[in-house]
Amino acid sequence: MKKFLWAVLFIPVGSIAQQLHITVRGGFSGYQGDLQSKQIALNQSNFGFGLGLKYDLNPHWSVRTEFNSGKIEADDKKNDPNLQLRNLSFQSKIVEGNLLLEYSLFNLSERKFTPYAFAGLAVFHFDPYAYDTLGNKIFLKPLSTEGQGLPQYPNRKEYKLTQMAIPMGVGFRYKVADNITLGYELGIRKTFTDYLDDLSTTYVDELVLAQERGLKAVEMAFRGGELKNSTASYPLDGELRGGSQFKDWYYFHGITLTVGLNSNSSGGGRKGDTRCPKPVL
Repeated sequence: MKKFLWAVLFIPVGSIAQQLHITVRGGFSGYQGDLQSKQIALNQSNFGFGLGLKYDLNPHWSVRTEFNSGKIEADDKKNDPNLQLRNLSFQSKIVEGNLLLEYSLFNLSERKFTPYAFAGLAVFHFDPYAYDTLGNKIFLKPLSTEGQGLPQYPNRKEYKLTQMAIPMGVGFRYKVADNITLGYELGIRKTFTDYLDDLSTTYVDELVLAQERGLKAVEMAFRGGELKNSTASYPLDGELRGGSQFKDWYYFHGITLTVGLNSNSSGGGRKGDTRCPKPVL
């Protein structure tokens, strides 16, 4: 035990710091699903940011962990003309924690620039809402707009607001100083839910929904009647509301800043240090 303690005391202080970096990202967040079919839609993006740590295993491979936050939204008014009569919309805050493995093509101790790719696992939280005709913020999950959790629709299970996702993406870094890099990153998240937007399958019976969840649920499940000069009525039970074939996605992209915790760090690799270690006393 004494030998182990002395070995720890003589570990070079910089040996870990040279490999550890703080990462900051500022940019945009968005989503793809039944209310937004485009993979990247800048007109319905919102500010998103991330803060994390990156640890270099070697000049090419790194492990990252991050906290990300952003807002996603979409509106049928900006959707395909055939879907605008549905007149649905949603917004949701996304909060995410992840663990990623990253591969950098070049060693930044030898180059000024490197592209990189990453993938991993994430846990995220969402809670879709919309605004009614009076401007009141209405959270959608408790309304069971597609019969989720109602005994009349046993196959419509309630969705969980905290779920797993698979993050993956690409980016590039440019070394502006020995321990500072700037770059751009795009990261998409494959989810296992089709309810980021509270929209997935078919309409349920209007009377059943009103009886179980109230008139507000009926109002928020179909909003075509709110359009100017509209004579639309609530659709029949079983009529198509969304498409359940594909799950929803969300994404973050923006400018990244990586700062090494030691001046010998370069944000994606490190040179060897042949100096004698100083004891930590």
